[in-house]
Amino acid sequence: MNIMKMHDIAQHRKERTSGSEPKKGITRVGRIVQRVFRDLPENIAVRLWHGETLKFGPGVPDATLVFRDPHLFREMVLFRDPLRLAEAYFQGTLDVEGDLYKALGLKDHLRSLCLSASEKASFLFTALFPGDASTAPGKATPLAPRRWHRLWRDHSKDANRKAIAFHYNVSNAFYRLWLDRQMVYSCAYFETVHDTLDQAQSNKLEHICRKLRLDAGERLLDIGCGWGALILWAAQHHGVRAHGITLSREQYEYCLARIEAEGLQNQVTVELKDYRDLQGEAEYDKIVSVGMFEHVGLKNLPRYFGIAQRLLKPGGLFLNHGITQDQEGWHKSVGTRFINRYVFPDGELDTVGNVQRVMERAGFEIHDVESLRTHYALTLRHWVSRLEAHKHDALQHVQESIYRVWHLYMAACALQFEQGEIGVYQILAVNRDGGVAAVPLTRRDLYD
Repeated sequence: MNIMKMHDIAQHRKERTSGSEPKKGITRVGRIVQRVFRDLPENIAVRLWHGETLKFGPGVPDATLVFRDPHLFREMVLFRDPLRLAEAYFQGTLDVEGDLYKALGLKDHLRSLCLSASEKASFLFTALFPGDASTAPGKATPLAPRRWHRLWRDHSKDANRKAIAFHYNVSNAFYRLWLDRQMVYSCAYFETVHDTLDQAQSNKLEHICRKLRLDAGERLLDIGCGWGALILWAAQHHGVRAHGITLSREQYEYCLARIEAEGLQNQVTVELKDYRDLQGEAEYDKIVSVGMFEHVGLKNLPRYFGIAQRLLKPGGLFLNHGITQDQEGWHKSVGTRFINRYVFPDGELDTVGNVQRVMERAGFEIHDVESLRTHYALTLRHWVSRLEAHKHDALQHVQESIYRVWHLYMAACALQFEQGEIGVYQILAVNRDGGVAAVPLTRRDLYD
């Protein structure tokens, strides 16, 4: 080998180790990513802060996880708290390109990950010394999502009012972008998977009214009436006198405007009121509550159902529509911390069996129970698609961090409903305090 040839080889080695080759610390990070996702059956890619992209699976990636900040990687390894990943997404230091549902599906893979002692040690070393982070291009400026700072088990009237304001007083215009035309913020009812969201929500309103066997002239109470869709529907289509209560001022004012616009001032009323302040006995023929009792708090459920029973006439019907979970009690976990910190500060769930037990102790006889779990999964996928389609408009009403909270929250909930971790039930009950339930012998009237 001549001197000129040796010089060429040396020069080639020098060029290969400067500039084009990732730095040693970055290479270690890449190896850790490869170890974490090596057995992944999905088509996923991971792009690190310096631009290196690693692909997993046999096909084109359905989703790409983008780490914009090396400090996020360090926190993941050192603290191993999945909630930090969600917060990083809200802050923009972690991003998802492509299918968000595919990215969220990685949680099952990460839960099942089993590392050896040497691998854990290697991960820890790399987290502490990931390389020169100062050269990372495109480092994200953290956004500032809202957090709820109160104790998560505080269900006083003041705390509930502030919690509702935190969730619902974001902006009516924001909700209008992705809800149906009647502004129904609860599980829709799909007769077929091809129903539009507008049709499915109309189906749900009518389904509830039929279950309650509403008759013209009856008095209906809606506890937690939202933007008023159900009380307006019941008055227009079934001739009842409907009254709704809500803790959200924005919902209250919107509902008042709709009542006036529809000319229903003599049939429909609404109040800004806590359910605990409802007075009277046997005031209503029928009572309904949709998507509200999740805010009550488990310790307050006996009082909540007791008030409904007191207000209902003997033999009257009460329909409670709400979300449940597959485990008893509301204990601190990644999921509950996420919900209470960023979405529903006062939210607490229990099993459907425990809910029915509390209702029976309050004086109700359970007449009918219907699961709508698959319907809520479909509803949430509609909401996510509509929110994504209106992202530009949404950012005119809320900060990007708030958009990201809703985007991630609803997509994750869709998967939870599909997997059966959470459910939603309509429980139709009768006030046992004397009287006979005004229901036919069969359910044929619901569908004829």
